[in-house]
Amino acid sequence: MSTFDIKSVGRLADAKPRPDGAESPCSACSVRHMTVCAPLNPLELSEFSSITNKTSIGAGSPIFDEGEPAEHVFNVTEGLIKVYKLLPDGRRQVTGFLIAGDFLGLANEETYAYCAETVTPAKLCRFSRKKLEGMLQRYPQVERQLLSLASHELAAAQEQMLLLGRKTAKEKIASFLLRLSARYDKRGLSANPLHLPMSRNDIGDYLGLTTETVSRTFTQLKTDGVIRLLPHSMVELSDLDALEEIAEGL
Repeated sequence: MSTFDIKSVGRLADAKPRPDGAESPCSACSVRHMTVCAPLNPLELSEFSSITNKTSIGAGSPIFDEGEPAEHVFNVTEGLIKVYKLLPDGRRQVTGFLIAGDFLGLANEETYAYCAETVTPAKLCRFSRKKLEGMLQRYPQVERQLLSLASHELAAAQEQMLLLGRKTAKEKIASFLLRLSARYDKRGLSANPLHLPMSRNDIGDYLGLTTETVSRTFTQLKTDGVIRLLPHSMVELSDLDALEEIAEGL
């Protein structure tokens, strides 16, 4: 399978340099302050946009698969994406859920180390890896921003190890809801109630729980008055203090 399924995402226009002084379309991006483009001034951003392809992709569509050539990297500007690895025995480990402002596709090797798939309809900025590397030589501040993003990824991975290894099912679900709420809030999205479009199976594969345990735990939190399950995959965090105490194992 190719990195992008043309039937899914439509034809991508070739990037073209913008006229001098022309305002970059990236300047209107609501999450630009969180992306790799954040350190650039308007003139630099205009040049940077010449290597950018913007695309939309439907829900449940692959972005890339593990083992494919790592030819592109992506800024997520809208929607929710899950990243996961397939284990030798056929099981799946979801390693993260990416939302607007997150960076996708960093690879140390020549191939992607994981799979990425949309959960909801999504919008992304796609960069050629080779062209981006050329830009990094011209704009070291972007390279520093990439290093910062990679450091945040490492910190998130360490938190995930703690979540998987030391917490009960109830503590895992509470921690997951609080962390996702905080990430939404940082991006100016609704943090409470929060949108939870991923399936219970996806959440289970992320937290190391069975689908049944995830569903049972949500029901228990609802019965206890800690959360409310609303229409359209929305979840209200009704008692934040109680949820925080559960997450901390108190």
